[in-house]
Amino acid sequence: MEVSGKRAMELLEKIGFTRTAGSPEELKAAEILKAECEAIGVPAELESFEIEDADIETATLEILEPYRQEYPVTGYKCAKNTYQGGLEAEFLYVEAGNDVDLSNAAGKIVLINGFLRLPLFRKLIKAEVAGIVTMEGDLRDDREGTDLSTRKLRRTLRAFGNVPMVNTRVLDAFDMVKRGASKARLVLKNETVERISHNVVAVIEGTEKPDEIISFGAHYDSVDFSKGVYDNGAGSVINMEVLRWFKENPPKRTVKFMWYGSEEIGLEGSWAFVKAHKDELKDHLLMINTDVGGPVLGRETISVTAEESLVNYIQYSTKVQGYSTEVKQGIYSSDSIPFADSGVPAVNFCRFGAPGAAHIHNRFDTLSFLSPEALEKTARYVLAFSRDMVNATAFPVKREVPQNMVEEVEKYLYKKELAEAEENK
Repeated sequence: MEVSGKRAMELLEKIGFTRTAGSPEELKAAEILKAECEAIGVPAELESFEIEDADIETATLEILEPYRQEYPVTGYKCAKNTYQGGLEAEFLYVEAGNDVDLSNAAGKIVLINGFLRLPLFRKLIKAEVAGIVTMEGDLRDDREGTDLSTRKLRRTLRAFGNVPMVNTRVLDAFDMVKRGASKARLVLKNETVERISHNVVAVIEGTEKPDEIISFGAHYDSVDFSKGVYDNGAGSVINMEVLRWFKENPPKRTVKFMWYGSEEIGLEGSWAFVKAHKDELKDHLLMINTDVGGPVLGRETISVTAEESLVNYIQYSTKVQGYSTEVKQGIYSSDSIPFADSGVPAVNFCRFGAPGAAHIHNRFDTLSFLSPEALEKTARYVLAFSRDMVNATAFPVKREVPQNMVEEVEKYLYKKELAEAEENK
């Protein structure tokens, strides 16, 4: 039996609905994946874990001077609430967020370009801003045809401080700045809650070396408004095709397939897995992750968070087998990160859409730009590599993450900055 893009597309259609972290819809998708594993003949389990979320009661932003207008916003979950009546302060567009921009930002509600990353957030907190407004979208956006996402102020950022935060559209931010907005009122009221998310886990025991594990991963949750078929229903169904092949062709080593929940809010599912299975991780030789796939117009990429020799091996083997793909050593912002942080080398497979030919993290992530043929193409790449690794006479990859990749992972996780924040408490 070979992998089938048609079969993968049929499963993708079944899970092609919005399934945000900890929602009933996410659980429904998990149950569909579990049932598919069992229909193949592989028992599967749902492993539950808690995630931090928030219910937003109120989020508003009103410009008070030199004109009065309220703009549509969404509140940042877990951001600091404003006092009754809201936060009223001077309004400032800080552009690049450098020292000059922030020299007079103390006590003000500041507007920044795009989303918020830790380096800028640290600067804003140090500058003692009173509130933050982020922006998303495009000046060409149609309000009726686009959505405004709800963001979360993650624990990583909150380690450095917390202020009220809202998110607005680029077209509204443009209007504020063009009209010289100088004073604003921001209102945010939200309540932190705990929700339950799930990982789906299925195992096929190895025939010769059952104590050696190759783990396969893909996240199955989506963001608000999105059907999440490109990101990452595609990886989920490719994962299932590889599972199906190993069921029909028993592996020499144990293969463990995981579909992770709550990836979109900070890799929560894979973090929960490595924490719950800490003692088992010593037996994991390699993690193979698939995240995004299926676009008709696109390109294959493989990111190798492992020794350089594995990069060379994949480069050679893909050419020998006639697979067109870019192979590089590096990290990828997905569920392989917690494994690499735990010392397990990883390989990430992706098919990125060509510019303008794919949509991600919005309502336009639909089946319309995907095809069975493109799903099957990536699935063949994943299977060819994993089959060689799983059935190798002697496992060829060092069970370690090289120092340059360790540094990249630590940089991605802001470990140095978080350690400094802990020391300064």
